Amino acid sequence: MTIAFIEDDDFYRQLLTSITTHSGRYRVVGSFSSTREALTALPETGAGIFVIDIHLIGDSGIGAIAQLHAKWPDARCVMLTASDAEGDVFAALEAGAVGYLLKSESQHEILAALDEVAAGGAPMSRTIARRVVRSFAHPKRLPPTTLQPITRREKQILERLAAGQTYKEMAAALGISAATVKNHLSRIYEKLGVRSRTEAVVKWLQR
Repeated sequence: MTIAFIEDDDFYRQLLTSITTHSGRYRVVGSFSSTREALTALPETGAGIFVIDIHLIGDSGIGAIAQLHAKWPDARCVMLTASDAEGDVFAALEAGAVGYLLKSESQHEILAALDEVAAGGAPMSRTIARRVVRSFAHPKRLPPTTLQPITRREKQILERLAAGQTYKEMAAALGISAATVKNHLSRIYEKLGVRSRTEAVVKWLQR
């Protein structure tokens, strides 16, 4: 699995590069201090996983997710940051991050989380996971009159979304194009009244 880092702390970025390289499980294809640098310096194939700090000098790690997905739609973006602010957590998840980790995690825990991402999972530091779960303890539901039925195809996509599959993996499994998967997801988001894959999965699992 290829991996790239966007982190403006030079020492920490070098540390991340070192521990992932020496794990023997990842090939580091880039280590950058800004999103712009990553977009211009990475090869056309990009990276399978991007590990991003949420607060970059003169840049936003949250904004980076949209830019990276625009160029590499199947890339999995993970936030690795010192911020446990609720606003940052939900902004990152709504932007499309598949995981949210704190820099207080040990090297072993970070590697384990990256392995989970590579396997299609969505890792979160424990304190972050508890906060996300609490936020959905009393979910805001749409009035019954506005709810729309989920079609058979949309159900298939939701099940694969919950399993952590990428657009490309879902398209291959269902025999459709990645663009068609995205179109289905747009309708699913509208029907469920959500704005991200994380919210869609949570609402689907709570059905």
